[in-house]
Amino acid sequence: MNGPAVHDRLPSPASWRIALPHTTAAVPVARALVRTALAELEHSADGDTAELLTAELVANAVEHAAGEGPIELVVELLPTGCQVEVHDPDPAPPGNLTHPSDGEPDPWQEHGRGLLLIRALSSSCGHRPTASGKAVWFRLPTVPTQRRPR
Repeated sequence: MNGPAVHDRLPSPASWRIALPHTTAAVPVARALVRTALAELEHSADGDTAELLTAELVANAVEHAAGEGPIELVVELLPTGCQVEVHDPDPAPPGNLTHPSDGEPDPWQEHGRGLLLIRALSSSCGHRPTASGKAVWFRLPTVPTQRRPR
């Protein structure tokens, strides 16, 4: 009777990993992957929010990451929600993702709201160094059954 009990084992999460080009064409591909991942398993995380935040992360990586290396999208479905990571070749942290800037974005500028959206709409977010650059991530919780659209 050595080893973990059956109830101690959690189901392994489903995950998807795809390399994306370091171009704006990566954004719709990333959105489609997230949409497909959540729909295939009828996952209960908010798909619209997941798509929006994924598009923001990928667009930021395309626009701001130094280097021409590929961007990698990782989508992980967990029992408590989902986590999306975008890996890029630039080790520099992503601006004010975890430390908000002083003041509001300029309403007349086209840019400057992506990280604000990620902070506001995700249950948590952050970044971490990787062997080839960094990963920027967000998590979304599951949506209670009674609040899901039919």
